[in-house]
Amino acid sequence: MTQQEVADGLGMARTTVVAIEKGERKVTSQEVVKFAKLYKRAVSELVSKRVVAESLVPQFRASLKDVDVSYDQAAIELQNRAEDYVELERIVGAPLPMRFPPEYDTRGTAPERIAEDIATAERNRLGMGDGPIGNLRDGLENDIGIRIFYYPMPSKIAGLFGYSDVLGACVGVNSDHPRDRRNWTLAHEYGHFLTTRYRVEVTVLRTDKKPVGKERIADSFAKYFLMPAPGLNRRFSEIHNAATRGITLADVCNLANLYQVSVQALVLRLEDLSRLPAGTWERLGAEGFKVQYAQKLLEIDANPPFRELMPPRYVSLAVEAYRKGFLSEGQLARFLRTDRVSARLQVELLEHKIHVENGGEFRPIAPDLAQSLGGR
Repeated sequence: MTQQEVADGLGMARTTVVAIEKGERKVTSQEVVKFAKLYKRAVSELVSKRVVAESLVPQFRASLKDVDVSYDQAAIELQNRAEDYVELERIVGAPLPMRFPPEYDTRGTAPERIAEDIATAERNRLGMGDGPIGNLRDGLENDIGIRIFYYPMPSKIAGLFGYSDVLGACVGVNSDHPRDRRNWTLAHEYGHFLTTRYRVEVTVLRTDKKPVGKERIADSFAKYFLMPAPGLNRRFSEIHNAATRGITLADVCNLANLYQVSVQALVLRLEDLSRLPAGTWERLGAEGFKVQYAQKLLEIDANPPFRELMPPRYVSLAVEAYRKGFLSEGQLARFLRTDRVSARLQVELLEHKIHVENGGEFRPIAPDLAQSLGGR
């Protein structure tokens, strides 16, 4: 909102709004209530000591050639969620450990070679081996300290990445996209974090042209990071050697599901590795191959229900702040982007208590998680 729009909404002169923003005029309690109503925020948000971070939105606007209001909305949402995350950490006193590696040098050789070298180095640094990655989101948040949020965006936006000294590395992923697309987007944005950390980025789905420059490196990084050659070659050989008729479409679909990438991405990767004939994906498309129909026949659930939109650590911090009395139930619901009933359910789910029947009644008992199990 412009200062004039705020002034009109509050029924005061624009110069008064300017003076309040500059700290040259004190604001009354009645005016605080009016501000909160106008901004559709809680009064507590305006009067509490919150973390103040430089807005990422102007950076996104400056970096994009075609300014689109949907980009603004996605960036604002990422900013708000990241600020709430840092605020919860401040309230509870548990900052997110940030173990950021130095930016990788992308000068010199071909982008594909650079991307593969970075992907190999990162897997080695994180101790991931060369197999499929089970939960990329948890790994990037817990092992590195990246704030990752899934929320609805326009279908053309796959994800976005931003960085600030206060908020750290922040990634937004379109929750409306299928699982494999989300996984690829997250790896792609991680590639940007590793190579162009201080440059904001919006990943827009385009079919009219191939990625170039930094986008090509990030996209290639996602390919090599999610499907490293040694592990994929080994698994392909195991399937091939055990088969009597060679590799089948069913084998490829199952392998794509194991790596949580699209069938198209896997087939193209196998073509790169010369494990499938060049042009296999184009031939399948010409023959009318439908991925979703094949997955249905194989009973592959390639897009299971997505329940954890908010980072698990974020939810835990919010519940802890509520249990300690730092947040009201309404504030908890706002932090969790849900209603009060669902917020209470989140609290109950994280209680980690077992209920046992005792004479017709149920009582909670806390399990002794430190007890010895006598293993060897």
